[in-house]
Amino acid sequence: MKYIFLLFLATITASLAIAQENDSIIVVQSPSGRLSGLIDIQDLVNEGFNYWQDEFTGNWAGIEVGINGFARPDYSMYDADDKDFLSNNLLMSNVLNLNILQYSKGLQSTRNTVGLVTGIGLSLQSYRLDNKTTIEKDAFGKVQPKTMFFDSNQKSKFSIVYIEVPLMAEFQVPVKHVADRLYFSAGINVGRRLSSHTKVKYRSDNKKQKLKTPGDYSLRDFTFGGTVRVGYRWVNLFANYDFTPMFEDHRGPRLYPFSVGVRLISF
Repeated sequence: MKYIFLLFLATITASLAIAQENDSIIVVQSPSGRLSGLIDIQDLVNEGFNYWQDEFTGNWAGIEVGINGFARPDYSMYDADDKDFLSNNLLMSNVLNLNILQYSKGLQSTRNTVGLVTGIGLSLQSYRLDNKTTIEKDAFGKVQPKTMFFDSNQKSKFSIVYIEVPLMAEFQVPVKHVADRLYFSAGINVGRRLSSHTKVKYRSDNKKQKLKTPGDYSLRDFTFGGTVRVGYRWVNLFANYDFTPMFEDHRGPRLYPFSVGVRLISF
């Protein structure tokens, strides 16, 4: 009986040992740098997005609209009766800037918030004059006012087209995330006149008519001025001011063109 009891006890012990072996939890050492054996932390560091490594991109290319006018007018070379003949209607005088090509160059080795911006664009400027007043160039090359009257609803304007090349320094401040950046840029703007003309619109026999007269009007072929831009997301503002007078010396009134406006579309 004693031997039977010992045999039964040995059988129970062996069974428990086998069950314990089958139910044991085997701890596997996770490879270095892994979280729970599923996510490699090193992969997150190496392959994660770091916007500081992106190239610097400026804010100039696009389509801009605004108003333009003349600062610091000087008509001292004209008679009192002809004073301010180029005084324009500011709200009806407009500018359209087509900033077509842009090139940006970052100035930082480990950041992308400061850089230089340049490009090529067109500036179409239009100045709304007094309805009865236009301009002409006399035999000596001097710009003179000219009164024309066709009907009471006529309109007169003076238009110029320039090709422009800016050079600006731009500073950007990231806000919230990479897509939102407040920026400020300032620099110089050089322009080359491509064309210019006057235009008078009127009605004759109940039909719309226009008198367009191309000419250089003693305008300077080249312009040199300053430009400033500031923006955040969809709000983008600009201001331009010419350091050189519009007309050649002693050929017209001393006027310094300026323009302010907004960018409608960014390229």
